[in-house]
Amino acid sequence: MDGLAADPALLEVRDLRKWFAGPRPGPFRPRARVRAVDGVSFDIRRGEVLSLVGESGSGKSTVGRTVLRLMRPDGGSIRFGGADITALGRDALRPFRRRMQLVFQDPYASLNPKMTVEEIVGAPLDIHEPATPAAERRRRVEEALSLVGLLPSHAARYPHEFSGGQRQRLGIARALILRPELLIADEPVSALDVSVQAQVVNLMLELKERLGLTILFISHDLAVVGYISDRIAVMYLGRLVEVAPTRALFATPRHPYTEALLSAVPIPDPTVKRERIVLAGDVPSPLDPPSGCRFRTRCRYALPACAAEPPALREVAPGHFKACIRDDLALASAIGAA
Repeated sequence: MDGLAADPALLEVRDLRKWFAGPRPGPFRPRARVRAVDGVSFDIRRGEVLSLVGESGSGKSTVGRTVLRLMRPDGGSIRFGGADITALGRDALRPFRRRMQLVFQDPYASLNPKMTVEEIVGAPLDIHEPATPAAERRRRVEEALSLVGLLPSHAARYPHEFSGGQRQRLGIARALILRPELLIADEPVSALDVSVQAQVVNLMLELKERLGLTILFISHDLAVVGYISDRIAVMYLGRLVEVAPTRALFATPRHPYTEALLSAVPIPDPTVKRERIVLAGDVPSPLDPPSGCRFRTRCRYALPACAAEPPALREVAPGHFKACIRDDLALASAIGAA
């Protein structure tokens, strides 16, 4: 995907692979390999929001955690700010970790119930800036809380004293206290009520503009993604199948899987009717993915040729990439959804 971004990218991922050990098929046979991420490439420009979408089990969260080097990749390369961090050890990674932070999916499980808010939000300072004086540490914790719309007095409270939306704000404050360049948000609103989701998404957009953040937003909800993203990357069974600017992807999807996902996006107009595409069968196992195009076993447009070779992710319009051999399809758009 060379030439994907004209501007220098903050994050460059090339042919990323992360496989896990699966069950052993027999007592004397090697373990099978779960191909969670299998050849993923993308760039994120500075100040951009790139959203990674797909069904559960597609490998989205594994991409995020591998990019952060919370897991060691099995292949490919990760460049952050021009530096190759693919194979760096723990000590060499430390300067980069403060520049890349993660917002977790579950605002209940990601906060230690035995720690105060000040201890939780200030924990990154204890790791990366242990010599910070107590008064300065307290000031920065209060500043981080203010950034996310909480009060300095909340620093003395415990997580159980907050609502779900407030807890997610605490998670965001913890991620921002070191003023990172890249924020990876892993399904940050999926555990929240719809009204609270809107508040958290608006907060992230406000923080992006205010702090100049670059965001990798991981989600399965295209309605949310369509609101927050500059570009969208669609993932299926460990591989990217389409990457495009948000408006282009909603208006002119180029991959059948994207068309199916968009057909499930609610349209805020009861007079507009649209076909709901229900995908046949189950998602194939990443232990033994289909040959050729991995989506072909559920695709209503599949041809025998789709089983021959894995389709390359190629540019079919300016900034619009797809991994599909069918160039003759006119796919349905998400009318009124973007």
